[in-house]
Amino acid sequence: MTTERDADFDGWYVQAYPRVRAAVTLAVGDADLAEEATAEAFARALVHWSKVKDATSSHAWVYTVAMNQVRSTLRRRGVERRWLRRHANEPVVHQRPPVEPDDPLWRAVGQLPRRARTAIALRYVADLSEAEVAEAMGIARGTVAATLHQARKRLGEMLADNEEEWTQ
Repeated sequence: MTTERDADFDGWYVQAYPRVRAAVTLAVGDADLAEEATAEAFARALVHWSKVKDATSSHAWVYTVAMNQVRSTLRRRGVERRWLRRHANEPVVHQRPPVEPDDPLWRAVGQLPRRARTAIALRYVADLSEAEVAEAMGIARGTVAATLHQARKRLGEMLADNEEEWTQ
């Protein structure tokens, strides 16, 4: 079901998008960058449609957002290029993965329910506090504590059942 807002935006989008994309492409000189920035600008326009449609010029609003996106992308690319130039001659150090796939502990963690695995990973691998884990998972801190407690208990049982495997 199409709402009035959707129909309003759709009509404006169909009419405005080609013009704004062409203007950004001409200003930037890079069709791919212009396409990406224009698409992002129109996505933001949809989110803020109640404000954009009442703007003095919705075309100017979306063009400005697209150009700001272009500038942001170009700044990020410049930072990346400078970093790469500074670090180009540094030796590449390969880190061991934080988890050994053949480690009995991590195999046991892999058998836990998804929420328990996530809590274990965030708490003990990412080293987040229980409050940070709760925020990252979108659950209460008490739920994190209970989940971790149950996970540790289950891991202890699982590892005790296979003690000869991991003590060798």
